[in-house]
Amino acid sequence: MLLEAERGVLEQFVRSQVSSSISLVFLLTLLFISGIYSASFTISNNCPYTVWPGVLSGAGTEALSSTGFVLQKGESKTLSVPVGWSGRLWGRTLCSEDSTGKFSCVTGDCGSGKIECTGDGAAPPATLVEFTLNGAGGLDFYDVSLVDGYNLPMVIQPKDGSGGNCSVTGCLGDINKGCPSELKVTSVDSSGNVACKSACNAFGDAQYCCSGEYGNPNTCKPSSFSEFFKTACPRAYSYAYDDGTSTFTCANADYLITFCATSTSRKSGKNPKGEDGSSLNDAAMIFLGGSYASGASSSSLSKGGEMMILPKVQIILQWKLRG
Repeated sequence: MLLEAERGVLEQFVRSQVSSSISLVFLLTLLFISGIYSASFTISNNCPYTVWPGVLSGAGTEALSSTGFVLQKGESKTLSVPVGWSGRLWGRTLCSEDSTGKFSCVTGDCGSGKIECTGDGAAPPATLVEFTLNGAGGLDFYDVSLVDGYNLPMVIQPKDGSGGNCSVTGCLGDINKGCPSELKVTSVDSSGNVACKSACNAFGDAQYCCSGEYGNPNTCKPSSFSEFFKTACPRAYSYAYDDGTSTFTCANADYLITFCATSTSRKSGKNPKGEDGSSLNDAAMIFLGGSYASGASSSSLSKGGEMMILPKVQIILQWKLRG
């Protein structure tokens, strides 16, 4: 009787272990299928010239499968994005290799000497797309920033999202055409302006950089230069404390990121309006294509992918200033 009881206990134990193992395998499979990657970024080049996107992951987040690549006119590339990822993307322009094979770009260069970026962000001026996925309340936070200046138009469009406002945001305007003379960037490699500096980058003054005694929203106010950017692109960040009209949220979404988007290149077929009625760009500055005429931010990036976006999204990202 004792032997039979022991055998019954043993069989019950084995069955429970097998059941637990099957449950564990099922759970791991489910996690693999649905939990490792929370979103995808489809990056498209609608510009009439080649763009070399760069990607920088925030400190403590997994790097994406590619940190830099080339998109010819009309090309797209999709990247899978891990759960909880934070970081930024931008476009590099007028890129080439020298006789030694060193790769560099006139705008948005990341200093790696090759197409892939290796831990540094975009040299300003550069238009930035910034994300924190699965942040507070399970929401994705995203924005397009001109705090580091501007080099080409960029738009973010959530796809199949829920929660938050899931708004399209970014900049359709070709700001380079109307850039104030004090902020213009020109190049021997191209006719016309190739980028437009921020006032912080151009002058280094604390009042424009929101640093020192100007390092809070009570003392750092919009300037005539930031208002130029805001007028051109009402839903993009124009200076460090431009949070109210410039940070957007969504959940469970994939994202379309487009260089030189136009109203006809997006599914909506029209220039979307914000809750305040603002459009992506001033009607007089819609990007209409043509030849190339066309940060990091006052919160620079440091080696090793540690970066800071100050102070506009410091409630979302805690990245470090370059020393």
